[in-house]
Amino acid sequence: MEEQRTNLSLFSEKINAVKAEIAKVIVGQHDAIDLLLTCILADGHVLIEGVPGVAKTLMARLLSRLIDCRFSRVQFTPDLMPSDVLGTTVFNMQTSAFDFHQGPVFADVVLVDEINRAPAKTQAALFEVMEERQVTIDGETHRMGPVYTILATQNPVEQEGTYKLPEAQLDRFLMKITMGYPSQEEEIAILERHQQNAELTKLAAVSPVISKDELLQLRQMLANVIVDHSLLQYIAQIVEQTRTSRAVFLGASPRASVAILRTAKAYALLQGRDFVTPDDIKRVTPSVLQHRLILTAEAEMEGYTTEKVARKLIDKVEVPK
Repeated sequence: MEEQRTNLSLFSEKINAVKAEIAKVIVGQHDAIDLLLTCILADGHVLIEGVPGVAKTLMARLLSRLIDCRFSRVQFTPDLMPSDVLGTTVFNMQTSAFDFHQGPVFADVVLVDEINRAPAKTQAALFEVMEERQVTIDGETHRMGPVYTILATQNPVEQEGTYKLPEAQLDRFLMKITMGYPSQEEEIAILERHQQNAELTKLAAVSPVISKDELLQLRQMLANVIVDHSLLQYIAQIVEQTRTSRAVFLGASPRASVAILRTAKAYALLQGRDFVTPDDIKRVTPSVLQHRLILTAEAEMEGYTTEKVARKLIDKVEVPK
């Protein structure tokens, strides 16, 4: 038991160091930061949605700098081709052979900015690498590293010139995190930093606080998190609600159930516990479900959003004692 407490204290030390560095650059957004760290610990890809100017890209870039790993960024645009993302084979005249030139998708943390701006053909280029952590080009398979993570951003309001992500791709994101506007106090703090000429977006000064090996060790700790059988039933009942609700046209798949379990365990660790509570499940479930559900036309006409419906469905299930 003593050994486990030591592990948790080491875990807390690393996570607190990451949060402290994030707070130097980003004001507020505590919920979004907690959920993003939860996803990274649960070894999943993240879709970050929010209006322009709420620090989506900044947060993704900042997190990648705090982990000592290879980072790349690709800006999705309507004219982007799959080869621009994955890489291309080029004929080398000196060796009379074809050489493969890696695209930006080859890194440890990949930021895909405005993922819904590229057409379906280019979006589909990410299907294999998101699910299987590998890329197959010209019959040759290239495997990614063990910490491989895609952080994608999208703007929810500007739909002109965008291409809706297919359900199969949305399902590959462990979580969809919604970043809202700051509170008035937070906005004043942002203005004060600018007034004092604080370098809010200067990321070059940020140093890594966690190595790849340490991140992998933290991820392995998820296996030791205790989940009571009644909580497994609780997760299954919530997901079952999405399949029977009259407001939902397409419910969540078993992949969503597994995602809730993984993220709840990671969130429990973030709170300094080695066991999951019903509150952990309630906290992560809306972000796991909101991009996986398709509402009926009637529900959409009544002004419901997938996040609202997900929260209502969670409330319908009795919390285990």
